[in-house]
Amino acid sequence: MDYSPQGAKRRTKQLRARTPKLANMFYVTFFMVFILGVIAVAAIGIAAGIGAFKGVLASAPTINEKDIRPVGYSSTVYDSEGNKVTKLVAAESNRIYQTIDKIPIDLQHAFVAIEDERFYEHNGIDLKGIVRAAYTGITTRDFSQGASTITQQLIKNNVFTGWTKESSFADKLKRKIQEQYLAIELEKQDSVTKENILELYLNTINLGQNTLGVQAASLRYFNKNVSELNLSEAAVIAGITQNPSRYNPISHPENNEERRKKVLRNMRDQGYITQAAYDEAMADDVYERIQTINAQNEESTINSYFVDALTKQVMEDLENELGYTETQAYNQLYSGGLSIYATQDPAIQKIADEVTSNEDNYPANTRYLLDYQLTVQDNDGNYMNFSTEAMQAHFKESDASYNRLYKTVSDANAGAEAYKDFVLDQGYTFVDDTISTTPQPQISMTIEDQKTGYVKAIVGGRGKKEASLTLNRATDTTRQPGSTFKVVSTYVPALDTGMKTLASVQVDEPFNYENGRPVRNWYSSGYKGPCTLRYGIEQSLNIVAVKTLTDITPKLGFEYLQKLGFTTLIEERVTSDGRVLSDITQALALGGITDGVKNLELNAAYATIANGGKYIKPKFYTKILDHDGNVLLENTVESEQVIQETTAWLLTSAMEDVVTKGTGGRVRFDGMTIAGKTGTTSDENDVWFAGYTPYYTCTTWAGFDNNVDLKSGDEANLAKTIWRETMSRIHEGKEDPGFPQPAGITKAVVCNKSGKLAVDGMCTADGSAFSEFFAEGTVPTEACDVHGYGQICALTGLMASDTCPYKVPGVVSGTGYCPHSYDALGNSLYTGGATNEAAAAAAQAQQNQIGATTTDPNAAAAAAAALAAQNAALAAQQNAALGAGAQ
Repeated sequence: MDYSPQGAKRRTKQLRARTPKLANMFYVTFFMVFILGVIAVAAIGIAAGIGAFKGVLASAPTINEKDIRPVGYSSTVYDSEGNKVTKLVAAESNRIYQTIDKIPIDLQHAFVAIEDERFYEHNGIDLKGIVRAAYTGITTRDFSQGASTITQQLIKNNVFTGWTKESSFADKLKRKIQEQYLAIELEKQDSVTKENILELYLNTINLGQNTLGVQAASLRYFNKNVSELNLSEAAVIAGITQNPSRYNPISHPENNEERRKKVLRNMRDQGYITQAAYDEAMADDVYERIQTINAQNEESTINSYFVDALTKQVMEDLENELGYTETQAYNQLYSGGLSIYATQDPAIQKIADEVTSNEDNYPANTRYLLDYQLTVQDNDGNYMNFSTEAMQAHFKESDASYNRLYKTVSDANAGAEAYKDFVLDQGYTFVDDTISTTPQPQISMTIEDQKTGYVKAIVGGRGKKEASLTLNRATDTTRQPGSTFKVVSTYVPALDTGMKTLASVQVDEPFNYENGRPVRNWYSSGYKGPCTLRYGIEQSLNIVAVKTLTDITPKLGFEYLQKLGFTTLIEERVTSDGRVLSDITQALALGGITDGVKNLELNAAYATIANGGKYIKPKFYTKILDHDGNVLLENTVESEQVIQETTAWLLTSAMEDVVTKGTGGRVRFDGMTIAGKTGTTSDENDVWFAGYTPYYTCTTWAGFDNNVDLKSGDEANLAKTIWRETMSRIHEGKEDPGFPQPAGITKAVVCNKSGKLAVDGMCTADGSAFSEFFAEGTVPTEACDVHGYGQICALTGLMASDTCPYKVPGVVSGTGYCPHSYDALGNSLYTGGATNEAAAAAAQAQQNQIGATTTDPNAAAAAAAALAAQNAALAAQQNAALGAGAQ
């Protein structure tokens, strides 16, 4: 530094110089502006950050205790005794809510110890946890440690339900800020306690195996209520929640075991359990129990035939009665937490299951029906599917009788393999296949309380049920009803309208449908002549039924079937080739219909008769409560009087004869009155028994799924065997009240050859007179005028003995024997009776010509031939008249 006078002078001049002074001022000003700018930017940034932060908080949803409640609950089905039958579960809904007082304190502490150790101390967020997680992340670059409290997790799962779809850091940061803010806000509310938060949390969390909440998890892993869990089991469940897949105790027991140990250590170190309790829990071999219970649960996840039918009815009622869409109904059923009280009687269902699963009740030589589907890929990568029908067509090329039935399951599997080899040999690559073998013949059964319409049990098929919602032969399959339809299609309307009585007579003789096709009886040959309707029901006579329906018209029969609840009948259907199909035909009397009927609906029709003519739609549940315990649906017993009570009782009386002395004798068991009707289709594809006691109505069906004919003997009687074995056990110990006779029933003595009032000396002479029940107002008023069907005199119409040269089969039109009839001693049986004066004169003339003791064989033959021609002409006229009456 120059301190000389000259140097000082120069320095003074420099300081006073204008240019440096301006430069310095510029630099100072620039620096000040820069600092102010930085401060301004920082201030703006802070303000913007504060604004953005406030915006994030402002956009957070409002929250209260209701907002954090979980949604999506499994529905529970209870039987008629209040026992839990099954759960109905959709994805994300297998939750059964439990209040905190039913959750063991050890389980509560287990979750707190592993998930949020300062839960009882913080105000919604854990600052210490946040700092610890941040420090760990910075120092180890491992940011997997979370700092979310139980309160935050609850909010994340029940408020921010879309968090799993977040794709950007900004989205995650925004949600995290709002989550922490709402956690603090929630815990500020006086109505929300730590106990509330923990209860909601323990009912929310995902615990693997499609379980949500601790109750569902407890049932899934330990088959017990959560309240029954011990410390070791509580630690298993608490260990799942951090990663339900990784710590699943079924699929990854070794991972869960490590996590369980940590839970127990934390509980001990945090003072929730003693060392002794820790040691005892550590020694427990809990995973062996889990595997055993898992095997049982896998089996029980398949719903029964009853539950399948129940869910279908609930879906329909939610849509039809409450206006739900199909999707809404499904979500309510499987995710709405409903309590469904079924009509199923566990004792009756158990008997039905035992009987139908007992191979001793089935014919020997069970066969197995093969169903097979194959998926392959060709060389171009295209997928091709080969169906069961394609397999059957292939085998039929070499064996026209092939019907997919095999003697053993292994034979059926071999058949599937043979077909697969055939397809793959054509150059295809195997992708997948499905094989199913079903025992045959199959069966179905419905049991209903006729007084309420409550379905007590159903069986939808024979053999192991492989999945839920499989083919239910009791409720979904339609089969031809055979002779069970005679009662409901023909005799119900005939009696109910007063057009016929049980004493009305139809002649069992050759008879054709309107199209000329003959009506055939089920028995081998011959005809039974005049038969009352009671006898026609008892012996299941086809011609009697068809003639009766023809008299009352098939249209009337069809209308009554609709009243009885049948939904599968066809009034008119035009096929693609222009043909018009209708079930309003004479064949309706014998169950000859287009699509067939369902077991459930046929049973309901017979239950209507058993219930005094009151129809009740079959019900599978009594009531349904929503998640909050409010009544959602209630199945009150609503009946409709579709036939008269007297009609129902008269038919019941006739069907008692079916069991005591008719075609249904095989169903009879001691100590109970039974009424019912057998049914067999003409080709013997289907056999039925529909019947009832004073307590229950039961309908059984048997047949082959592929419509192969049933063999005579045990196969043809299978429906009756199953009915008797089931119903006899159900009624053990029950009193027999019979079927009480209602008011409006009277009795009269009638002739079984004419259906008219019996005449002493004529109808009583050969036992044709009998006592019959009638509805008041339907008793015949005319005396019998057509008495005997048997051997008559062609000239007089009177009864003929073997000595009469003009004897032919026919209906007796007068009283007594003809003049040509003599007993074994040669005494004349003629008493002077005649149908009219002309017949008497002819008889006397013939007697004079022939003499008392001799006959002319040639004359007799000529007379018989003439009479046969007359009878043929008469038969044609009768058929024509009957045909006209059916139009």
